[in-house]
This record gives sequence, structure tokens and C-alpha cells, in this order.
Amino acid sequence: MPAYDIVGDIHGQAAKFEALLKTLGYQPVGSGYKAPAGHQLVLLGDLIDRGPAQVRVLEIAKAMVDSGDALCIMGNHEFNAIAYGTEDANQVGESLRPNRGDSKKCINNRAQHAEFLAQVGEGSPAYKGWLEWFRKLPPYMDLGGIRVVHGCWDDDAIATLRANGWGEDQHLTDELLQAACKIEANGQESSFLRARKLLTCGLELPLPEGKVIRDKAGHEHKEVRIANWRHLATQLHEVALVTPGQEAQLIGMEWPADLVISAIEGAPIFVGHHWFSGHPKIESPKLACLDWSAARDGPLVAYRWDGETELSNSKLVW
Repeated sequence: MPAYDIVGDIHGQAAKFEALLKTLGYQPVGSGYKAPAGHQLVLLGDLIDRGPAQVRVLEIAKAMVDSGDALCIMGNHEFNAIAYGTEDANQVGESLRPNRGDSKKCINNRAQHAEFLAQVGEGSPAYKGWLEWFRKLPPYMDLGGIRVVHGCWDDDAIATLRANGWGEDQHLTDELLQAACKIEANGQESSFLRARKLLTCGLELPLPEGKVIRDKAGHEHKEVRIANWRHLATQLHEVALVTPGQEAQLIGMEWPADLVISAIEGAPIFVGHHWFSGHPKIESPKLACLDWSAARDGPLVAYRWDGETELSNSKLVW
């Protein structure tokens, strides 16, 4: 088993990415980088959107995956990109990720994805090629000594995806993509959609009526993300992941009766997605979030894992 260098959300920040690779001892080769002897890079998804050099990030990532120097899983932004560029079989004239109308959702989706489309060229051969590559990225990986997923690790959600034909060695087909975006006739999300969102976006709970959370990009959300790995928490604010200044939106929320958070057993888990800020640190000896807001002014963070069963802050690099 190699030593793994796990890297969080890059979001088009190629300068930070290349600086981190060099700090970790990776050497430039062709379009990518060669891993140090006995090491392999693991990318947690969200390579795209927001940053100034998204094509360069993709070139490095793909070259390293192709050469065997890296592994890469799908983030919610890669999934969103695929859905943005794919027709909705149940809604003529619209994409699976709505973007063609004048609704608030369409406007927000266009704004979130605009930089990627501008840099890669919407509809270009390169654009279509990257969407096809995104489809090959698995939604999670169990690498034996570690487990990696973008939003949160959930065994039941993984079982649901696998039962429907999408796993570590199965690509996202047109049929699976439609199913992963499907809303049932009663207006509820399908079980497959819920499982996909859990893995790529993490656990989210609805806010009280009239409350919204604004993320760092200013987008409004009617749900709050939950750190469902903090098993020692007893109060909701201890597991609710909100940007500073948004704490008042939690007033009136109680710990849901069906929210059960158990201690993590087995191999350590690495996630991204959650826009942490401040001085990088692990969440627990069994879980590390490696998204420390590199998309904005935060550092791009890696963890150098070489076989330990419990994680340590000393292994973080940025």
C-alpha cells in the first residue's frame, strides 16, 4: 500500500496546487507531476469553479491520474458540471441542473458555473471532453487504510449507489445521471438522489421557516450542513456548519430526534467540501476535513498519510 497525500478542494487555484505539490516533493513531468517514491496523490474533488486557472488544474489532475501518480474522486462541483451540461429527460428545454430560465435557482447556477464555462469554452470539444472525464470519477474510494469521499462517508448511501450500478469502478452513465437527479411524482427526492447528495454534499437539515444560510459566495441555502462525525456533540450548534455571522439562523432549531451520530470505527476518513477557515487541524483521530477555503484566501491543505490508524495534526501540510 502506498503512502497517500490527500488534497482538499482546489477550485481552480493552480498556483496553490503546484506550490503544494512541490512542497510535498512532487516533480514536474509533462503536463503533471511525478510522485515521490512510494507516494500517490489523492484528490477529494471540486477541482473546478471559482478560481482563475481551472484548465491548468484539470490538466495536472488528469495527467497524474493517467500516469498512476494520482487518484481522484468526484466532488459536487464536478457532478454539477455534468448535470449542467446534460438535458433533463423529464423537462424539455432544461438541463438536469437548471440554468436556462430566469428563476433564482437558474441565475445562481449560472453564476456559480460561469467562470468554468468562460475558461474552458462552453460547448467546445474541450468542454465536452472534461465532462466525459468527470463521469469517470468515482463518488468515493475505500483504499484499505483510508476512506475518501467529498461530502461525508455513509455506508447506507454507498450501498444504495452500488446497488444501482455506480461505485468505485463504475462510471456515471446517462441512465445513472438521470436517476441521481430524479424527483419523484410526489415531489420528494428519490433514494438514489438522496444517497448521491449525501456523499457529494454531506448531510443537510432544513432550517426553520423563513431562515436562510448565506455561504461565503453569498448564495442562500434553506438547509444547514451538519458535521455528522462529531459524535461527542450534545447541542445542534456544535455540529451545524455555518459561516461566521450566520449563527443566528440556528435559533429555534432543536436536535432532530432521528439525528444519531456515532463514533467512527475502522479506517480514517477524509472529506472536503465544508469551507473550514482558520488554522488547519484534524477533526478527530478518525476524520480530517481538508477544505480550508483555498477557493478564497485560505490555504490548500494536504494530509501525508503513511499507514497510521489514527490521524495527527503533525501530518497536515499546506
